[in-house]
Amino acid sequence: MIIIDYKDTRPIYEQVAEKFKNLILKGVLKPDEQMPSVRNLAMELSINPNTIQKAYSQLEREGFIYTVKGRGNFVTGSEHLLTQRQRSCMEKILSLAEEAIEYGMSKEEIIAQIQEAEI
Repeated sequence: MIIIDYKDTRPIYEQVAEKFKNLILKGVLKPDEQMPSVRNLAMELSINPNTIQKAYSQLEREGFIYTVKGRGNFVTGSEHLLTQRQRSCMEKILSLAEEAIEYGMSKEEIIAQIQEAEI
Protein backbone atom coordinates (compact mmCIF):
# COMPACT_ATOMS: atom_id res chain seq x y z
CA MET A 1 0.00 0.00 0.00
CA ILE A 2 2.68 2.49 1.07
CA ILE A 3 6.21 2.36 -0.32
CA ILE A 4 8.91 4.68 0.98
CA ASP A 5 11.40 6.09 -1.54
CA TYR A 6 14.65 6.59 0.34
CA LYS A 7 16.12 8.49 -2.63
CA ASP A 8 13.35 11.11 -2.33
CA THR A 9 14.61 14.30 -0.69
CA ARG A 10 11.33 14.86 1.16
CA PRO A 11 11.06 13.68 4.77
CA ILE A 12 9.53 10.22 5.23
CA TYR A 13 6.48 11.58 7.07
CA GLU A 14 5.67 13.81 4.07
CA GLN A 15 5.94 10.83 1.72
CA VAL A 16 3.62 8.77 3.94
CA ALA A 17 1.11 11.63 4.19
CA GLU A 18 1.18 12.19 0.40
CA LYS A 19 0.60 8.49 -0.31
CA PHE A 20 -2.41 8.45 2.02
CA LYS A 21 -3.79 11.65 0.48
CA ASN A 22 -3.69 10.02 -2.94
CA LEU A 23 -5.32 6.83 -1.66
CA ILE A 24 -8.10 8.86 -0.03
CA LEU A 25 -8.69 11.12 -3.05
CA LYS A 26 -8.74 8.17 -5.46
CA GLY A 27 -11.33 6.43 -3.29
CA VAL A 28 -9.14 3.48 -2.32
CA LEU A 29 -9.68 4.46 1.31
CA LYS A 30 -13.38 5.13 1.87
CA PRO A 31 -14.94 7.71 4.21
CA ASP A 32 -15.08 6.51 7.84
CA GLU A 33 -12.72 3.61 7.05
CA GLN A 34 -10.18 3.02 9.80
CA MET A 35 -6.58 3.89 9.03
CA PRO A 36 -3.83 1.40 9.90
CA SER A 37 -2.66 1.80 13.47
CA VAL A 38 0.47 3.86 13.99
CA ARG A 39 2.30 0.92 15.56
CA ASN A 40 1.34 -1.62 12.86
CA LEU A 41 2.17 0.72 9.98
CA ALA A 42 5.50 1.64 11.58
CA MET A 43 6.39 -2.05 11.91
CA GLU A 44 5.24 -2.78 8.35
CA LEU A 45 7.35 0.06 6.92
CA SER A 46 10.24 -0.47 9.37
CA ILE A 47 10.20 3.16 10.47
CA ASN A 48 9.79 4.98 13.77
CA PRO A 49 6.18 5.23 15.06
CA ASN A 50 6.77 8.95 15.69
CA THR A 51 7.23 9.39 11.93
CA ILE A 52 3.83 7.79 11.26
CA GLN A 53 2.26 9.88 14.02
CA LYS A 54 3.67 13.03 12.43
CA ALA A 55 2.21 12.03 9.05
CA TYR A 56 -1.18 11.32 10.66
CA SER A 57 -1.08 14.67 12.44
CA GLN A 58 -0.46 16.41 9.12
CA LEU A 59 -3.32 14.49 7.50
CA GLU A 60 -5.63 15.47 10.36
CA ARG A 61 -4.64 19.15 10.14
CA GLU A 62 -5.39 19.09 6.40
CA GLY A 63 -8.77 17.43 6.95
CA PHE A 64 -8.05 14.03 5.41
CA ILE A 65 -8.51 12.02 8.61
CA TYR A 66 -10.03 12.41 12.05
CA THR A 67 -9.19 10.78 15.38
CA VAL A 68 -11.56 8.96 17.69
CA LYS A 69 -10.07 8.78 21.17
CA GLY A 70 -9.23 5.18 22.05
CA ARG A 71 -10.32 3.81 18.65
CA GLY A 72 -7.82 5.22 16.15
CA ASN A 73 -7.79 7.33 13.02
CA PHE A 74 -10.48 7.33 10.34
CA VAL A 75 -10.83 8.73 6.82
CA THR A 76 -13.03 11.82 6.48
CA GLY A 77 -15.47 12.29 3.62
CA SER A 78 -13.28 13.31 0.69
CA GLU A 79 -15.81 15.17 -1.50
CA HIS A 80 -14.58 18.67 -0.68
CA LEU A 81 -10.95 17.51 -0.64
CA LEU A 82 -11.33 16.03 -4.10
CA THR A 83 -12.97 19.24 -5.32
CA GLN A 84 -10.06 21.26 -3.93
CA ARG A 85 -7.52 18.98 -5.61
CA GLN A 86 -9.40 19.19 -8.93
CA ARG A 87 -9.46 22.99 -8.64
CA SER A 88 -5.72 22.99 -7.93
CA CYS A 89 -5.07 20.79 -10.97
CA MET A 90 -7.16 23.07 -13.17
CA GLU A 91 -5.20 26.11 -11.97
CA LYS A 92 -1.96 24.36 -12.93
CA ILE A 93 -3.34 23.41 -16.34
CA LEU A 94 -4.47 26.97 -17.02
CA SER A 95 -1.13 28.36 -15.87
CA LEU A 96 0.71 25.98 -18.22
CA ALA A 97 -1.67 26.85 -21.06
CA GLU A 98 -0.96 30.56 -20.53
CA GLU A 99 2.77 29.84 -20.62
CA ALA A 100 2.40 27.78 -23.80
CA ILE A 101 0.48 30.65 -25.44
CA GLU A 102 3.25 33.06 -24.40
CA TYR A 103 5.70 30.79 -26.25
CA GLY A 104 3.64 30.88 -29.42
CA MET A 105 1.24 27.95 -29.21
CA SER A 106 -2.38 28.57 -30.14
CA LYS A 107 -5.32 27.47 -28.02
CA GLU A 108 -6.25 25.07 -30.80
CA GLU A 109 -2.80 23.46 -30.73
CA ILE A 110 -2.99 23.05 -26.95
CA ILE A 111 -6.45 21.48 -27.14
CA ALA A 112 -5.35 19.18 -29.98
CA GLN A 113 -2.31 18.03 -27.98
CA ILE A 114 -4.48 17.25 -24.96
CA GLN A 115 -6.98 15.34 -27.08
CA GLU A 116 -4.22 13.33 -28.72
CA ALA A 117 -2.59 12.46 -25.42
CA GLU A 118 -3.22 8.95 -24.20
CA ILE A 119 -4.63 9.88 -20.82
